[in-house]
Amino acid sequence: MTHLLAMLLTCTACMAQADEQTEVFVEANLLSIFYHELGHAIIDVAQLPDFGQEEDAADTASILLIDAIFDNETAIDIAYDAALGFALEAEAAEDVVTWSDVHGPDLQRFYNLVCLFYGADPDTRDDFAADMNLPEDRLASCPEEFDLANDSWGPVFDELAAQNGATSLRYTTPDDASVTARVVSAEVTALNGIFQLPTPITVAVEPCGEANAFYDPETRTITMCTEFETHLCEIALIAD
Repeated sequence: MTHLLAMLLTCTACMAQADEQTEVFVEANLLSIFYHELGHAIIDVAQLPDFGQEEDAADTASILLIDAIFDNETAIDIAYDAALGFALEAEAAEDVVTWSDVHGPDLQRFYNLVCLFYGADPDTRDDFAADMNLPEDRLASCPEEFDLANDSWGPVFDELAAQNGATSLRYTTPDDASVTARVVSAEVTALNGIFQLPTPITVAVEPCGEANAFYDPETRTITMCTEFETHLCEIALIAD
């Protein structure tokens, strides 16, 4: 059995057990992860200055894009599942934190996501913050945290706004039947109607041998590993 066929069967086996809620969770987290990697790509091709951890900046880009692109109800649904994804990752790791990792601890990423998303519209998202148990002392600073993040990323997104549609994101995996391919290909089409990047970015969905996603500045390629789909499905089913 080839590696690709084995991977597809594993994905199919998990998703076959998934209910609608799990499928939505997987799709929302794939979307959030893809936007994170797009953040890395934009930092690279737009030659943005780096004033801190790039992984934190990419996390911020992801939640700002979700807030800006989707209607409020859809954005809230995605934010719930993306936040839950970080919480489940932390639980699956049994609170083991690798302090040398370039990514922040999953629980910290959870609270940062919740705070930024709440801070974008505190008048309508107080239930979201309450459901996520965002502490009162952090709650008060979230609108300012969002404003600071939006002051940084907002002008970048405005500068990249497409005038008449674009093809600067180039999806290269049309024959992949995975959920990842469906979600990512749809987002590439949608984003090409929003952004015109200064340099084309390739977007690929393929097996990598691990649950991962990454941006390669050498080839200017975002790779979404199909194993991530299975990983997300499995942690959701375990949580159920």
